[in-house]
Amino acid sequence: MIRKIILANSIIAASLAAALLVYPASRAILNIQDPALKGPGIPKSAWRLQRNLTPRYATWAQERVSGGRAEGLSTHDISGTEWPLFGSVFYLWAIENLQTAWEAGDHTSPVEPKVFCKDAIIAASDLVIDPKHASWVEKHWGTNYLHRENVFYRMLVIAALTSREELLHDGAHLNLLRDQVETFSSELNDSKSGLLNDYPGECYPGDVMAAIMCIRRADAVLGADHSEFINRSLRAFIGPRSTRHQLTPYSADAETGAPLSESRGCGNSYFCLTSPELWPGSAKTWFQLYEKSFWQQRFGFAGFREFPSDVPKSDWTIDVDAGPVVAGFGVSANAFGVGAARKNGRFDLAYPLSAEMLATVWELPNGTLAMPRILSNLSDAPMLGETAILWLLSVQPEKGFPVRTGGRVPPFVFVVLAGALLFGILLMVTAVKTFKASLRERVPTVLAPRFQAFLWVCLLVGAAVMSGFGQTLTGLALLLAALLLPRTNNRVADEIATDPN
Repeated sequence: MIRKIILANSIIAASLAAALLVYPASRAILNIQDPALKGPGIPKSAWRLQRNLTPRYATWAQERVSGGRAEGLSTHDISGTEWPLFGSVFYLWAIENLQTAWEAGDHTSPVEPKVFCKDAIIAASDLVIDPKHASWVEKHWGTNYLHRENVFYRMLVIAALTSREELLHDGAHLNLLRDQVETFSSELNDSKSGLLNDYPGECYPGDVMAAIMCIRRADAVLGADHSEFINRSLRAFIGPRSTRHQLTPYSADAETGAPLSESRGCGNSYFCLTSPELWPGSAKTWFQLYEKSFWQQRFGFAGFREFPSDVPKSDWTIDVDAGPVVAGFGVSANAFGVGAARKNGRFDLAYPLSAEMLATVWELPNGTLAMPRILSNLSDAPMLGETAILWLLSVQPEKGFPVRTGGRVPPFVFVVLAGALLFGILLMVTAVKTFKASLRERVPTVLAPRFQAFLWVCLLVGAAVMSGFGQTLTGLALLLAALLLPRTNNRVADEIATDPN
């Protein structure tokens, strides 16, 4: 029995090394060679992610709405309340980009994206407008939450319904879309500063800019024209309403428009993704200033800082918007920086950022991106990271923006991938040696062999059950625990071996 456990564990260990180390590293090496990372086009990794993610996202969104969990969440639970909606909009924006590419002749996907993704498109848009998913904004703004400031949520509603109509042309919720576009644009236009609050007393100009972009996109499906409003809205982001770097602040006073914070990487990447569709001239200037003040190459990495270098104690920190900040590099700033660089035609920056991202997402054989999954909210928004990456990799240069190619793979990428490959191969070789040795050598003496065998079977069954319910990480933890068996106590084992009785 113990011999069989050792043999089985050797096979499991070799398989895990191949699946968790060798395969992801090999896949990343292939992904990084894609010419669509170095210039316009949809990378093959994005098409593959769409294929693997879509059925899971449709099921998750449907169950999320029917389950009603969102209704009981606290307003302080930012990731639990915001991320499910944000992730759904990322997904919808990504499918729009893929559909555009498919219509332009890229048939990497054999099925038209809007056909293959129809259930997920409906589920994602229904989640965004679900009243239970708006319970947290209702707590902030009251029952009139759809007609009183509330920038972030109303922006997402406009975005989701616009994408659905653009993709499916099913006429669903057009009255709600039209109402939000008209009332929101009117309220923004009438505001003294051109800004409104996301939450009472909290104004984030990045969300205001994204809302203006969403209104512009909605015009195309509603047959409306808000170009005069859009041109006037530039007032909220220039002159005294910009920071010392002449960039838009992370937060501001909605009443006066005065900056309340420094410009930050997570905000700048967001601005540079949305502004090219609104004010191309200003957008080009903003991206140049962003690169000048925030781009750095350090410790084998290349990317954007989260905070300017002269801000004290800003190199190592973490928050819900920036994510981890490591040696000054912001995870969100550089993830969204991939899309921002692509949108502005700067593939010389997008390529190294994309290479770093693809080297660390850790794509598993089942299509799951392990690191984005871990960094997402596993209970409320488990696929946020994956939907964001799908969207960012599918972003194309804004029309009229010159394309600059070039860029090199940062040394960090080679270190990570070579290390994973070597370690994975070493583990596989060790597992094979253990397998061979267990066939010819004496079985070690273990304590309570029947109990350990029973526990080993329970751990394997638990791993299979948890994986079947979509709890991949929990299943993996149980599987790794099974590999620790059988356990021996060398002192007691020696006594048993030498005891004549």
